[in-house]
Amino acid sequence: MEGGTVFHFVTDGIEAGLERAYAAADGQDVRLAGGVSAIQQYLRAGLVDEMHLAYVPLLLGSGERLWDNLDEAPNGYEIAEFVGTPGALHVRFMRKG
Repeated sequence: MEGGTVFHFVTDGIEAGLERAYAAADGQDVRLAGGVSAIQQYLRAGLVDEMHLAYVPLLLGSGERLWDNLDEAPNGYEIAEFVGTPGALHVRFMRKG
């Protein structure tokens, strides 16, 4: 893509996907993008160090909820930054410790 963004689609598990992403990043940050299901899998496995969520006040109807069915996974994170703008609320979570 323009600017050098590259997408890799992996079908052999989240750990394999993360390994490939680290190798491709060559020491740079790796970002996870995807739907709620993908993000929940990484959260449950404890593979997310930092997370930035943007909450936008739009009513879109039904859909998947990020914090549902995660058991204790969210307890391992704390809010590192909380910024409100006219269009969104930005929250950055960091792994505790």
